[in-house]
Amino acid sequence: MNSPVDLRLYLEDLERFADGQMTPEEQERFEARLEQDEALGQAHAIYEQLTADLRWVAGHETLRLRLEMLDRRLDQRETAIERMQHQQRHTQNRWVAIVVGVLVLAMALWIFTRRPAQASIDAWGQYYQPDPGLAPDETNANLRPLLAESMHQYQEGQYGEALRSLRRIPTNNIGQDTLLYYTGIFMLRDGDGAGARTFLRRVSQQSQVPLARKALYHLGMAHWQANQPDEARAVLKQVAIDASNPYQHAAQTVLQAKVLEKER
Repeated sequence: MNSPVDLRLYLEDLERFADGQMTPEEQERFEARLEQDEALGQAHAIYEQLTADLRWVAGHETLRLRLEMLDRRLDQRETAIERMQHQQRHTQNRWVAIVVGVLVLAMALWIFTRRPAQASIDAWGQYYQPDPGLAPDETNANLRPLLAESMHQYQEGQYGEALRSLRRIPTNNIGQDTLLYYTGIFMLRDGDGAGARTFLRRVSQQSQVPLARKALYHLGMAHWQANQPDEARAVLKQVAIDASNPYQHAAQTVLQAKVLEKER
């Protein structure tokens, strides 16, 4: 049985990749590594799941603190295994296999129980009002071809491809709030409401940002898609009483229909 992948070996690259901090060349090389390096692929999958809950609006500092706690737990686990191997050397192989198996099972169970169940796709899709994306005159294809390509893919329903193109855009070519907002939108449309919450929450809590009100609505719908009806209702109530929010009517429609109560 293979041991769980140690995220610390890949953390720096995974963070830069997730936050769009790589240059286009670095991005292409990293994506190629993801396809060829099985361990990196496993680390990326675990990182995406864990950071959906660990990442918060305070940015990377909070994530680093949580990962430091994870580091300490991993160190404690390794120390415990080494002590057990020293004390029970004559049954080393058998007991190590048991310990590792239990740890892998516990981690799998933890990830499974933390992963929210998918909401009713039909009900969610009936009420969700999607963002139309940026128009061609807003993307300025001559100066920002990757942004124009990403928006075209999104509008064609190619959400995974749109997200990959968006992540390749240099950070000096697009505002950070715009990058975070559309990352959340693309993930939401691709069915990853749990992952989208992190990015949409960060934008929605920046009241001075023009996209904040829009992000708040999509955050509420991301909670719903991630099968968190209570959180979805609380966020959509904020949208429903805000006359300046372009999604006010959409939020009111969801609340008046009481469909979130049926998702509990």
